Amino acid sequence: MFLGMFLEGIAMLVLTIPVVLPIIAALDFGFDPSMADMKMIWFGIVVVVVLEMGMISPPVGLNVFVVKSIAPGVPMGQIFRGIWPFWFAMALMLVLLALFPQIAIFLPMTMVG
Repeated sequence: MFLGMFLEGIAMLVLTIPVVLPIIAALDFGFDPSMADMKMIWFGIVVVVVLEMGMISPPVGLNVFVVKSIAPGVPMGQIFRGIWPFWFAMALMLVLLALFPQIAIFLPMTMVG
């Protein structure tokens, strides 16, 4: 989330995924070994949520500037105040994904069987 305050999404992924992915692959997070693929799907979903949290976080928050370009009459301070409910909703979603990883892997599990 800290990197999202200063970088855009692809740059954050390029900087962090090569370092973090081997660590995640080595940990089990309570998944049984037969579901190693599902652990990576769960991690991908968590990465996307954290990436989007960073993309709306002040001071840079690139997605906030997109909103500003769509609504030029709205002050930046008001836009940044307006993103906080969404930021906290994503933080709650991260907590739920950490406590109940089955939320993230429910649909992939229905496809795999």
